[in-house]
Amino acid sequence: MLKTKQFRYHLDNLGYLVYGRENALAIDGGAFTAILSFLKENALRLLYVANTHDHIDHTSGNAALIDKANALFLPNEKICDRTIELEGETIKVYHTPGHTRNSLCFHHDDVLITGDTLFNGTIGNCFSGDLKGFYHSMKKIMSLPADTVIYAGHDYVEDALVFAKRLEPGNKFIETYRKNYSSSHVYSRLADELRVNPYLRFNEPGIIGLLKKNKLPTKSEWQRWQSLMTID
Repeated sequence: MLKTKQFRYHLDNLGYLVYGRENALAIDGGAFTAILSFLKENALRLLYVANTHDHIDHTSGNAALIDKANALFLPNEKICDRTIELEGETIKVYHTPGHTRNSLCFHHDDVLITGDTLFNGTIGNCFSGDLKGFYHSMKKIMSLPADTVIYAGHDYVEDALVFAKRLEPGNKFIETYRKNYSSSHVYSRLADELRVNPYLRFNEPGIIGLLKKNKLPTKSEWQRWQSLMTID
């Protein structure tokens, strides 16, 4: 089984190292100094460098990692909806457009690295303008096992829970989610997101009622998703 190590950098960025006994893959390696130190301390060889999407805060460590570790860069268009093999284990790469057109999620074992597609407690901005693509990306993620660990590209948990509480003040799971949060290791389970994250709760009666109260369309799931994306 592969392991995943989270690295915090800048103010709230989160990058990752997926590794086995000898080899590793860096995803959004902006914390390149810490990553290189971890590789050396654990006698790991960095084989690949990849990104969840091409925004500079996620790609800023690429050059240093490629140069200092002699790693191979994996462009998004080459690995989209394909797999990466690492020490005989498979990392599935899903195309999840919405935040950007080339956004990817990386899935191994019970771990999903989501970048800025799905945050813990919220979602990314739809900078691509592809709202329907974003909807299908959410549906793809929502179809995964409930115990899937969500590792996101930023730590926006505190602000996300304030927003979730405003939309569903009676949601008892929000406070439990808050108590389980730690800035030193930011993660959740998909089951947690389905209980708390408003953008995955467009079929819940409370959210549907909120949309109706705001006189927004709710007849279909797609309409509810569009309507929810207009709430601020």
